[in-house]
Amino acid sequence: MLAVIATGGKQYLVKTGNILKIEKLPAAAGASATFDQVLLTANDEGGEVKVGTPYLAGVTVAGKVLAQGRAKKMRVEKFKRKIRYHKVYGHRQPFTQVQIV
Repeated sequence: MLAVIATGGKQYLVKTGNILKIEKLPAAAGASATFDQVLLTANDEGGEVKVGTPYLAGVTVAGKVLAQGRAKKMRVEKFKRKIRYHKVYGHRQPFTQVQIV
């Protein structure tokens, strides 16, 4: 079964068993997560397609939270030439790793 879900302002094409890194969810590792914003469902061959307007009513996708973490550090730099100004700082985006069940 295939589905397109929306979470964290992004859309993901998911299948049973997929492991995703999504925007942080308020759930501990080992907890379950349900995604109710399902945009599309289809069987594995691409038949029996159901498209929502914008979401399908009464359809949910279940997932299991594997881990909470933070991505690799991104280096952000502000720089203004001729006035001797520069500032460098890092940012690590938090994420949740989820397995679709």
